[in-house]
Amino acid sequence: MSQHTPTGGRGNAGTAPGKAHRSAGGVAGGGTVFAAVLLSVSGVLAVLQGIAAIAEDDVYARVGSYVFEFDLTSWGWIHLILGIFVALTGVGLFKGANWARAAGICLAGLSVIANFLWLPYQPWWALTLMAINVFIIWALCASWSRTTAG
Repeated sequence: MSQHTPTGGRGNAGTAPGKAHRSAGGVAGGGTVFAAVLLSVSGVLAVLQGIAAIAEDDVYARVGSYVFEFDLTSWGWIHLILGIFVALTGVGLFKGANWARAAGICLAGLSVIANFLWLPYQPWWALTLMAINVFIIWALCASWSRTTAG
């Protein structure tokens, strides 16, 4: 009689003791790679958006009155600096850095706030980026590495 030991999915067979086991399957695993792509692309677009706001103040037109009003040049610098950090964090996620996951969650949250305040200048684009950043936060939180006991 032979004894069969089930291998059932991904175990800790290939990981060193004390190392975190990464969940790479399912929607959240693929979502992490997609979040890295979205962070990189939205970072580059924020840099370009910042450059456009700094270079020419007549590129963006304000829609009505709004409580949180800033000068367009100030918004340009905010988007430029935030975009650089977001793009670099996306590159860090591609390399698998754990700091990039935490930084991506924080920067996506800051980007949601910045785009909420950017609503009077580009309402549809700001709403779109807010939705994308909420997805990024979900994807990075849902597939966070956990250490296994034992």
